Amino acid sequence: MLNTAIFEVFRDNICQWGASPRAYEHYHVLEGKKKKQTNNKTKIKWDGPEWQNELSCQAHRACPVTFSSIPSLKSAMNFLRGALAPPCTVTIDFADADNRQQVNVRKENGQMVTVPLFHNLESLAGQVRVVPHPGKRIEHQGIKLELLGQIEIGFDREKSSDFTSLVKELDNPGEIFSIKNYSFDFPNVEMQYESYVGLNVVLRYVLKLTISRAFGLSIIVYKDFWVRNPSPAPEINNSIKMEVGIEDCLHIEFEFSKSKYHLKDVIIGKIYFLLVRIKIKHMELEIRRRESTGSGANTFHQSETLAKYEIMDGAPVRGESIPIRLFLSPYELTPTYKTVNNKFSVHYFLNLVLIDEEGRRYFKQHEITTYRSDAIETKRT
Repeated sequence: MLNTAIFEVFRDNICQWGASPRAYEHYHVLEGKKKKQTNNKTKIKWDGPEWQNELSCQAHRACPVTFSSIPSLKSAMNFLRGALAPPCTVTIDFADADNRQQVNVRKENGQMVTVPLFHNLESLAGQVRVVPHPGKRIEHQGIKLELLGQIEIGFDREKSSDFTSLVKELDNPGEIFSIKNYSFDFPNVEMQYESYVGLNVVLRYVLKLTISRAFGLSIIVYKDFWVRNPSPAPEINNSIKMEVGIEDCLHIEFEFSKSKYHLKDVIIGKIYFLLVRIKIKHMELEIRRRESTGSGANTFHQSETLAKYEIMDGAPVRGESIPIRLFLSPYELTPTYKTVNNKFSVHYFLNLVLIDEEGRRYFKQHEITTYRSDAIETKRT
C-alpha cells in the first residue's frame, strides 16, 4: 500500500512522473480521507480502480495530468533499495591468510563457519580493500578499523561489553572514485580470553571497519577471528574417589586416575559394587557443562549435557568392578573458565547416573578441570 511515508521520498521528483506538486497535495487529502473512512469501517480498495479513478479525477482538476504514470509501489521500493544499497564492496584480509590455521566453530545460530585462529599477544596485520561499484563514488567522513573483544550475555545481544578496543584511522574525510587498499597492523594484541559460544554467553573477537557517511548511511563490515590460548599441564593432578550409597541398600565406589584433563584426553577409571540390594537397570556417566553469569545473589546458572557414556545395562552383582574409558576428543569441550572479565564462568562435571527397575534415578557429581594442552596445540599448528 502506497502510504505517505513512502510518497515523501518522491516529493521532489513527482513532476517528472506526470503530476504536479498540487496533485501531490491532493494525495495527502485522499490519504486523510482514507484514514477517516477506514475508521468508520468503510471498505475501500486503495489499489483498485475506485482509488485510481477518484485520485485521478481530483488530481486532474489540479493539473492536466494524472497519477497513472507514477511508478508502482514495487518500483518505488526498488528505487529505495538501490538508493540505500552500499555503493562499494569491502573485504578485510589477513596478511598471512594462506598459512594461518583455520578452525571450524559453531556460531550462536548453530551454523558452522571457518575462521582464522590466533593466540594471545599475536600481531594482526592485513589489508582492507574498498571497491566502488561501476559509476559510483563514495563520499565519506573518514574510515576507521577497530579490533574489538566483546562479551554478550543474555538475549539482548545488542548490549555487548567491550573488554578490548583498538582503533586505526585508515583515511581522512574525502571521496573514493576507484579501488583503494589500506594496510593495517595491530602488534602484539592482548587477547587473554578465549573465544567462546555458549548457552547464554558469547565471547568474540572481531575486526570492525566503518566508512562514516552522512544521513545514517555509514558502511560497516565485520571480520570474525577465533582465539585459543594453550596452557601447560598442571603440576598437581590428584585422583578422584567418591562413594554412592543408600543405607543397607546400595554402596558403590568409583575412582578416576586424575581430576584435570586436557581437551583430547581420556577419562580412565573404575566402578566397584560393594553392596547391591536394589535392582539397578541402567548406569551411565555424563559430562555436564555449567555456565554461570552474574555475581552474588544475581548469579544465573545454566547446564547442558555434552556426553553420555553407558557403563552398564543390566543388574550388577556384589564385588563386581567395571572399567571406564571415555575419550574426550569427540565432544565440543572448552577449558574451564573462571570469572572471565568478572562476567561469566564455565565449569565441567562428571555425573554418575543410576536408574533402578522402578525408574528412580540416583546421582553423584564431581567437578573436573579441563585445559587446552600447549603440546597438542603446537603439534597441530
